[in-house]
Amino acid sequence: MRKSGAALARYALEQLGVKHTFGIPGVHNTELYDELNASEQIQPVLVAHEGGGAFMADAVSRMGESIGTMVIVPAAGVTHAASGIGEAGLDGIPMLVISGGIHSESGHKYQLHDMDQHTLLSPITKATFRIESHDEVIPTIYEAYRIATSGEPGPVFIELPYNIGNFLGDIEGMPAFNTHAASAQVDKTLLKQAADLLAQAKKPGIFVGWGAINAVDSVKAIAEHLSAPVCTTLQGLSAFPGNHPLHTGMGFGEYAVPAATEAFKECDCLLAIGTRFAEIPTGSYSMPVPEKLIHIDINPDVFSANFPAQIAIQGDAANALPVLAELITTQSTARDNSALSQLILEQKRAYNEEWLAHKSNGRVNPKAFFNKLRSAIEDDSILVADDGNHTFLMAELMPVHGPRQFISPSDFNAMGYCVPAVIGAKLAQPNREVIGVVGDGALKMTGLELSTASQLGLGVVVFVFNDGELSQIAQAQQIPYNRKTCTVLKPLNIKALAETTDCSFFSLENNQAIDSVIDKALAAARSGETVLVDVKIDYSKRTRFTKGVVKSTLKRFTPRDKFRAISRALIRKVTG
Repeated sequence: MRKSGAALARYALEQLGVKHTFGIPGVHNTELYDELNASEQIQPVLVAHEGGGAFMADAVSRMGESIGTMVIVPAAGVTHAASGIGEAGLDGIPMLVISGGIHSESGHKYQLHDMDQHTLLSPITKATFRIESHDEVIPTIYEAYRIATSGEPGPVFIELPYNIGNFLGDIEGMPAFNTHAASAQVDKTLLKQAADLLAQAKKPGIFVGWGAINAVDSVKAIAEHLSAPVCTTLQGLSAFPGNHPLHTGMGFGEYAVPAATEAFKECDCLLAIGTRFAEIPTGSYSMPVPEKLIHIDINPDVFSANFPAQIAIQGDAANALPVLAELITTQSTARDNSALSQLILEQKRAYNEEWLAHKSNGRVNPKAFFNKLRSAIEDDSILVADDGNHTFLMAELMPVHGPRQFISPSDFNAMGYCVPAVIGAKLAQPNREVIGVVGDGALKMTGLELSTASQLGLGVVVFVFNDGELSQIAQAQQIPYNRKTCTVLKPLNIKALAETTDCSFFSLENNQAIDSVIDKALAAARSGETVLVDVKIDYSKRTRFTKGVVKSTLKRFTPRDKFRAISRALIRKVTG
């Protein structure tokens, strides 16, 4: 049998259930694009920039229906995509990245796009492959998929050389993909020890990350039985419902919202699930983690990396948590959680009132905005954030009601994520509302991908929190330096961007217009329009996260450096 490598790659991707690929065609992958165009299952999506394409693929994978897949040119396509690949790599998101490659048998040096792509990508991928023959195409793609989706997920890179992808070669057959995967066993003895420790605790708490996304019901059962408050990582905001009475918010400690700070006071045993205890969700490592720490994660490298675990249990939360829940609920008496639930509710109400009372100086109050947005959208709507001040405003002020309903850049923290990820999420979940919130700085990075959304006819809304600054860093500069450097932006004509990318446009300038503008924007998106909304946001009130992280970071300074930072800030405040 004679087939081109491109035809074999298309067949393999169809076998894996891939529905969309993202990228830009070039000399080295034209045959593969032609094959994808002929596929009844796969839609190749032309992006404005491969970096945006990588964020789209990332979002597809986060939605959980199929693996996000890129088809890109070598060299420049790979370097452009690297930010999105890195985001997936650090956040534990599976991805397939298929690149063209130079002619492997031409005998010539300095070919177009000739570079060592594998060394470049090795730190941000789980594995890389270079296909050497037509017989390797299908097995390599299958193996790449297994690696990408097994253990802690991540991106895998495949180079398909020009002469193999574009030319015919002899193969022995085209095997189907074997979907059977052995489920790794979890140590039940350790789970029993964890259940006993939690039952003995006076004030247990639960901390969940993205790794708990497929175990939400078990987490709820454990929390309700133990009367334990539940906080999350940034990624894990949709791993526990924000409207559950035991949900407190992102993290706990001085950098967290009051509901978390109060509910986790004197926490003497913490159950952490699917989290690395990374810098952002721990408030720059200021989280007051108790000595009795039970840590469940699929990746054993995370255990005791930042906080020592008394019990470390390797395994997928989807396998471990149902067993732990059964042990806890059958071997201990359920506790009354009414008092704790009331405490959390009162703290959330007070924080809501605190924000609404803040004077927004004629601009849009973030809490008023998010209150309206939450009430106006569907319960299963998907929320997409970028990297910036708005990210932590969403974490503190916008409840997420279910699994995979909030996605954002996290550990890699790449700006420019939102607009492309809105596209990927909508393609993966076409029957659900997808709403993006992006800062004006991040919009400048990938805003032209709105043309991709409008070309695809996607009914989505992107709200631009427009304040004229890179506000998260500007605030971090203002506190110690009393001045801002390279964080003040030239005003962006967002209406002109909407016109350029064929989007419907609305302007939201003050609190009085919040209801009408949000309603109009959502109605337009529900009719199939791609919508861009310019929100004149008020950032004068800092999030608890920003204030807490600055404080915790300062505490880690040496006395000399602390004195220098504080004295400089005071002097500049006095002198202006």
